[in-house]
Amino acid sequence: MLIPFEPRFTITPRVVNALIRMEAVRQSMADLPITPLVLKTLRETARFFTTHYSTMIEGNRLTQEEVVQVVQSNAHFPGRERDELEVKGYYAALDEVEKLVHRVGIYQRISISEKLIQTLHALVMAGGRTRESSKAIKPTPYRDGQNVIRDSLTGQIVYMPPEAQDVPGLMQGLRSWLENEQELPIPLKAGIAHYQFATIHPYYDGNGRTGRLLTTLILHLGGYDLKGVYSLEEYYARNLNAYYEALAIGPSHNYYMGRAEADITRWVEYFCDGMAEAFEKVKRRALEAASGGARDQSELLKKLDARQRKALELFQTQGVVTAKDIGALFGFKPRTTSDLCRKWVEAGFLEVLDKSKKGRKYKLGQEYVCLV
Repeated sequence: MLIPFEPRFTITPRVVNALIRMEAVRQSMADLPITPLVLKTLRETARFFTTHYSTMIEGNRLTQEEVVQVVQSNAHFPGRERDELEVKGYYAALDEVEKLVHRVGIYQRISISEKLIQTLHALVMAGGRTRESSKAIKPTPYRDGQNVIRDSLTGQIVYMPPEAQDVPGLMQGLRSWLENEQELPIPLKAGIAHYQFATIHPYYDGNGRTGRLLTTLILHLGGYDLKGVYSLEEYYARNLNAYYEALAIGPSHNYYMGRAEADITRWVEYFCDGMAEAFEKVKRRALEAASGGARDQSELLKKLDARQRKALELFQTQGVVTAKDIGALFGFKPRTTSDLCRKWVEAGFLEVLDKSKKGRKYKLGQEYVCLV
């Protein structure tokens, strides 16, 4: 039975200021002259940052350099097998989230089902094994018993989540809220979803990583992907005490003694501050990268619109693309894709290789080859 979720919070001047800062960065990033090669490097670095910090929050002992080695070359560190599996699982899950966003497209309405959330958890807990498996991963059912969160040093109970019997109803309430809440800015929706998922704590293990992945998915689907080059997890990990204190809302550690009705303004402020800070840090990194790797092509890049810049990514790995490739990149129907390609050919951005009506092939216009 669905348990309605009605968060209590206030949009304070601090929240408004953070939202304004985010929008300023989003606009500047859209206009920043970054070549696809530089963008790819920034995106991969952000992925490693996110994987390292999100698992570190849960106690993972691998350094950032070791995380890269585990993911890229399957390096092994004796005595840290569990840490290695956590890193592989999170990286693979993050990869799946990005693929999902790529398939859906950022302009479609957010629709996040319980099955999708359960699948995110399954990916997190799979240790990266899904990359080699041909079978579709099975969504993880919610916990069937009580769990508690204890202080790792004192053993004292820090938080007692709701009973297992209430978890399905609470998760249905969260999903329903995500589906029906259309007025709040996307960052607020993502932050509130993060808080509520942590509050419900629907699994025995992996709740933190899954909650942060869910947050990332909501932001990316809502157009706050910032080209996939920021890491909100870094903000959390830099000051873990502040992260946990912001989440610890209510007069008691027991869910049924105040947490469910608590005002979460403090968490919303913390989350929005973190997003603004993460966005601004990315802008600094992107500016540095652009000045070193894109200076000579800046004027040429300015001639391209946002879709053309994104399409350049296709030519990084292949010299020839099809209309189907372009349509899949943006989630367009064949007719829309055909019209777009025709306009790009007329503008000189693309050149036709195969003039057949079906499966038409294109190469990058000669003027733009230097960008990839």
